[in-house]
Amino acid sequence: MRDLAELVRAPAALSVVGDSLAGLAAARAGAPTPLRARHALLPVASACLYLGGMALNDYADQHVDAIERPERPIPSGRVTPRGALAVGAALTAGGLAAAGLAGGRRALAVAAPLAACVWTYDLVAKDHPAGPFFMAACRGLDVLLGATPDRMRSALPAAAGLAAHTLGVTVLSRGEVHGTTTRVAGCVAAGTVAGAVVAAATAPSAGAAGAGAGTAGRRTRWTTFAAAGAYAAACLPAQVRAAAAPTAANARTATRSGIQAMVPLQATWAARSGSLGTTALLAGVAAVGYGLRLLGRARGRAGVSIT
Repeated sequence: MRDLAELVRAPAALSVVGDSLAGLAAARAGAPTPLRARHALLPVASACLYLGGMALNDYADQHVDAIERPERPIPSGRVTPRGALAVGAALTAGGLAAAGLAGGRRALAVAAPLAACVWTYDLVAKDHPAGPFFMAACRGLDVLLGATPDRMRSALPAAAGLAAHTLGVTVLSRGEVHGTTTRVAGCVAAGTVAGAVVAAATAPSAGAAGAGAGTAGRRTRWTTFAAAGAYAAACLPAQVRAAAAPTAANARTATRSGIQAMVPLQATWAARSGSLGTTALLAGVAAVGYGLRLLGRARGRAGVSIT
């Protein structure tokens, strides 16, 4: 189980469940329709599709990883290539099933293209110029998947924001082995600043207006500003360092920071929609992720004393 968890990057699933929550919050701003218990399966569908994509990623990269990352589950022999492919297929099927149970045909109409983008990216497009755009489409569709119980059009800005951030992170990740360039890292850093500013724009959104005037409106705005600041603080410093010194190590750190910044970005869009409850939930998810990272570092420092 430990090897399978490493194969699918299990802790990283925390960065994806917020896509559905942010999409749902944006779609429900203003005049929401009643939610049902089955809609809670939408984040489950997102997580399954994401984890399946991680397994497919290692299946597709097994020959490259044998040279560049021999410690990974497949090249180290802890997981077979056929087993990784089976895990990816099973998780994809589980994600589609969860989406269908949660939202019927409406949700499947989004989940099916999302699954297709995941498989296309991992097996075909990863090393092509279109690869980052496929990955960005995965995140954007994942946000829209969360919006399927309500007005999907209202979630388009949030989907675009998450997609744009994902595009930058994916482009930067291409320098994890051989290094990136100052131009690439600088453009990604500029995109982070632009994304934070746009998400926290002072002009009231439909969600902010729906939250009410006076104290409630101010609370919504300040929460949005705080979440946007947390998003920028989570990834911008590492991106600036990568721009100053575009080494492979700095590119890896900036990529990792960009993935971790997904949650505060999701919280920013949820807050902008006036859903402070969802924002608080995502803050909790970010705290759990931070705790898991601290635990992982402690175990790494302990070395052979950990059994």
